[in-house]
Amino acid sequence: MPGPLEGIRVVEMGFWVAGPGAAGVMADWGADVVKIEPPDGDPMRGMFLNAAGIDVPINPPFELDNRGKRSVGLNLQHADGRAIAHRLLGAADVFVTNLRPAALDKFGLSYDELRGLNPRLIYCHLNGYGLVGDDKDRPAYDVGAFWSRAGIAWSLAPEGAEPPQQRGGMGDHTTALSAVGAVCAALVARHRTGEGQLVSTSLLRTGMYVLGWDLNIRLRFGHVAPPFTRHTVPNPVVSSYRAGDGKWFWLLGLQGDRHWPDVVRAIERPELGTDPRFRDIRARREHVGILVPILDEIFATKPLHEWGTIFDRENVWWAPVQSPDEVVTDPQVRAGGGVVAVPVTDGTADMVASPADFSATRWEPSRPAPEFAQHTEEVLLALGYDWEAIAELKEKGAIP
Repeated sequence: MPGPLEGIRVVEMGFWVAGPGAAGVMADWGADVVKIEPPDGDPMRGMFLNAAGIDVPINPPFELDNRGKRSVGLNLQHADGRAIAHRLLGAADVFVTNLRPAALDKFGLSYDELRGLNPRLIYCHLNGYGLVGDDKDRPAYDVGAFWSRAGIAWSLAPEGAEPPQQRGGMGDHTTALSAVGAVCAALVARHRTGEGQLVSTSLLRTGMYVLGWDLNIRLRFGHVAPPFTRHTVPNPVVSSYRAGDGKWFWLLGLQGDRHWPDVVRAIERPELGTDPRFRDIRARREHVGILVPILDEIFATKPLHEWGTIFDRENVWWAPVQSPDEVVTDPQVRAGGGVVAVPVTDGTADMVASPADFSATRWEPSRPAPEFAQHTEEVLLALGYDWEAIAELKEKGAIP
């Protein structure tokens, strides 16, 4: 199944996660993605091995963001390597990169230069802090620009607590999805105008959008909402609780006055429904320090599976707090397409799916993540190079 981006030619020159992640979603959706790698490869290829501290035969994070692509090794320090990149980009629809602007200028891959080469090219730049300003070339990872500088870590740390640690790739993947949306919008605009354009997104901007409620309150009211805990949450009907078997769950009563009677009925404590301290959402907020311990004591009396049955019967909105083990075996995750079978050398392997589906232009992964420079000769032959020219490029050091 080719997917909605069938026929779109993408050239990616990205390291680590954000840029490769964006091109990886496009590959899932049917685009022909050629990944340009330097002579020593995308550093993400070795990161998981180093982090794991053991010799492992596969790199699952790299597989997720690079399946479906073809890998071409190019030495962009060499004039012939840059010439190959230009030939690839001259025939491309989309260029995806997360290299810093200074490096792209050095390799002759700035937007201004490529626009002259291919006016229809959608040039997608993912970056840390934006394309203008003093920090446009500042080194960035998502834990710095997205998690830390955008305010997310601060907003999740109650006063006196240490900032929470980010899981790998959270900001990168969110920014990658922003980039994919921008590219698709630019392709729509090109269909109308015939012209390509520069689209960009940053880890900082995406992090700000993720934290948009808090930041827009600050911009409009000048007020900063402080971080809170379970015992200071503004609405205790939207909070986490622990059942008697030690398993955590989340109540989802965003409309507190609508959902509070259902909770009262489920826990069989009608006196709480008439208690003036808990009569409405404002009273419950003022007395959250009293109500949460009462609910903790009640929820500790039954295991989560029993509470789940009761909650569903009484129309209490809730969700379990699941471990990764539980997520990947969750029947709804499987039914909803959250796991996809990806071709690998010895058959197929289950992996995380891209987070969108299409009813008419259904997609499925086309191939595994490439070995380093696996498709160099294949791509060069398609560009018009013959075997003699390819051998000469190898001798010169333009390709590995």
